[in-house]
Amino acid sequence: MSENVVHLHKPTDPPTADTAPTVLTVVPDAPPARPVPLWVRSGRAVKTVATHETTRATVRAAARHGLYTFNGGRIVARRAWDGRTGSRYERMIRAAEAAGNLEAAEEWEERLQRFRAARHHRRMDLLHSPVDAAKGVAVGAGMSVGVLVALGVVMAISTGHVGDVITPLSATVDFIALLIRIVQVVWGPALSIGPFLALLALWSVGRKQHAAPNWALPANVRNSEGEPITPSIVVKALRDLGVPTLRNAIKEMGDAGASMLGPIRIAGCGVEVDVTLPSGVSTVEVQNRRRKLAENLTRHEHEVFITLPQAARTVRLWIADSGALDEPIGPSPLVTDDTMTADYTKGKAPWGQDLRGDAAALSLYQRHLLITGLSNQGKTVALRSLALWLSLDKSVQFLMGDLKGAGDWNMFDGLATTLIQGPTDEHVIQVTEMVEGAVDEMNRRLQAPPGTVFPPLIVLVDEAQVAFMCPAKGTGKDKRPYGGAKADSRYFMAVRKIHNQGRAVNVLMWQGTQDPTNENLPKLVREGAHTRASLALGTESQARMALGDKAVDGGAAPNLLRPGLDRGTLVVASDGISIPAGQSSITVRTHYIDDDAAKAITDRAKALRDGVTTLHAIDRSVEHDPLADIAAVIGDAPRVRTKDVLARLSARNGNAYGDWSFLDLKRVLDDADAGPYKSDGVMVVSRDRVARALTNRDTEGSASVE
Repeated sequence: MSENVVHLHKPTDPPTADTAPTVLTVVPDAPPARPVPLWVRSGRAVKTVATHETTRATVRAAARHGLYTFNGGRIVARRAWDGRTGSRYERMIRAAEAAGNLEAAEEWEERLQRFRAARHHRRMDLLHSPVDAAKGVAVGAGMSVGVLVALGVVMAISTGHVGDVITPLSATVDFIALLIRIVQVVWGPALSIGPFLALLALWSVGRKQHAAPNWALPANVRNSEGEPITPSIVVKALRDLGVPTLRNAIKEMGDAGASMLGPIRIAGCGVEVDVTLPSGVSTVEVQNRRRKLAENLTRHEHEVFITLPQAARTVRLWIADSGALDEPIGPSPLVTDDTMTADYTKGKAPWGQDLRGDAAALSLYQRHLLITGLSNQGKTVALRSLALWLSLDKSVQFLMGDLKGAGDWNMFDGLATTLIQGPTDEHVIQVTEMVEGAVDEMNRRLQAPPGTVFPPLIVLVDEAQVAFMCPAKGTGKDKRPYGGAKADSRYFMAVRKIHNQGRAVNVLMWQGTQDPTNENLPKLVREGAHTRASLALGTESQARMALGDKAVDGGAAPNLLRPGLDRGTLVVASDGISIPAGQSSITVRTHYIDDDAAKAITDRAKALRDGVTTLHAIDRSVEHDPLADIAAVIGDAPRVRTKDVLARLSARNGNAYGDWSFLDLKRVLDDADAGPYKSDGVMVVSRDRVARALTNRDTEGSASVE
């Protein structure tokens, strides 16, 4: 039998794996989790539901459509208030006064007076309208009953039944009763549905105007609006422009670049801010990075304009609201105001709007004009709108040549003294002779006694590049070319002569050209224009041809306009239009006047004149007949002032009548017993006297032949 030995001392050697006792570890169960309180679970559920995208979309939709309806009502109420009161005119007057445009303020004040006078007239008419309406109803009812009874009598005679006398009257009463029953049936549902239809109409107005906060608008609309322009966004856009000197200077500024910025001002459909660049940064470095700057501002390139004000090292940024420049501007005042007239000397043509949304008006007084751009960008419409306004001054005379011949100037037939339309070399020859005739008229005016006042004569050539590129040459002894840019070019030299001396006697040259080059728009001709405007162009070199180096160096960039999308948008360099101080050009979005509206305007212009006979060709080979020519230029007017007759004769045939004076005209008329006489203190020529003289001459000629 074995015995166990019990050791009384503690072993010092650590037990090995074989001898170590087995230790069992008992792990107690984890205490049960504390239950989550009901209010916590409810709060989490509410938070999940409240922050879910579906809930957000639902809330945005509810707020959006509710605000559409509410703000739509405000918009409709504002429109109704503007239509019934003169508040719109008062706003325009305050805006014009704030801009310092006193002429526009006076014009809007005059319109306000006309509106108030018309409103007073309507209100006075209301005092008599109830009595007139009652009389009209009584007379109408009596006549209607009489007609029905008469019809009944005719029916009774035809049928032999006396009761048919009241048949038409009873049928009418039955029809009225039927209408009353229909109204009674429809009236109840109409009262129920009417308010909903009204709310739907207000909602539609608000939806079209996006009359809700940005957070409530749909995602596609929110994303298209672009970020609002703040100082931090502008500084960040400049910092990331890729100019190391500018980036480092902004980092070193204690205010993170805020000191560079002037106040951000609302300017039309965008904002404007002046940026003073730090030392070592050139304004050209910012101008050359226009696209990158626009993208940094979350805008398209055409929505950011960079100009140079008077302050040194300063650029002026105009940043449009996203998509604002793609919206059309309103109609021209020439179309909406059929009482508008023009004043060549003191007035300004309403041409469109600048980027700030202010009216852009151009003075045409003694300024030669050149408009150029790529094809189909609105050049003819822009040029024509100026001529349309000036036509409302009855003292202005026009000589017109359209070398495209597409009928864009047809409405001036009967208004222009000469109108030549066509693209051929023969048309170029005719236009050249027309311009040379204007040179003869200019020379005659220059040799007149000092102090003589001459009516404006506008020599307008559209598609002038056709004339400069014409290869035709003269026949006979005169072999000079009609086109070209040399001293022997007839068209070139005629234009140059008018540019040199024409403005002194109100003979002005207007030209429209396409895609300018040194060949189709010579340097001396383009630099002779006082007002130069350009639509979209292809290159910067063309922009310099169109507007000049000074305008382009100052920020003018018609080559950055988008062909097709910016149709009708012009960059203008002229002292005849209000340009912000320190800038050399201004961008104008011109009003579009279609052919029908242009025809209506010229009809008004023709009504202001005594009648103009338009020549469609220049023919100097035919021997002239002074008496017949006098009758032709008088036209349908009963009498015309002698000085106007002389001017029209000179425009009709400058070679024959360019040197005529009053004595020459009087001699011809006295010989024909049709002498001029005084009417209202001025010498005039009678149409009837001249016509009678022609008839007597023809009768005497026939008798002598017999």
